Amino acid sequence: MNETVIYAFIGNLGMTEWLVIGCIAVLLFGSKKLPELGRGIARGIQELKKGLKEGEESPKSEESLKADKSQEL
Repeated sequence: MNETVIYAFIGNLGMTEWLVIGCIAVLLFGSKKLPELGRGIARGIQELKKGLKEGEESPKSEESLKADKSQEL
């Protein structure tokens, strides 16, 4: 299936479809597990963003790492 077709389908969900998806999620996971599931997903997204920011702020090249190691010896 073409990826653009999938993205177009996701973008065209109305309120009724979201309610049906929500009801199915409650039936599958239970009302007590859904908040825990949401928190876990949110933490994962936050850690991903934090890791991406740290990677952008302080990228060290292999040459600088080798220079650091040679200075330690």
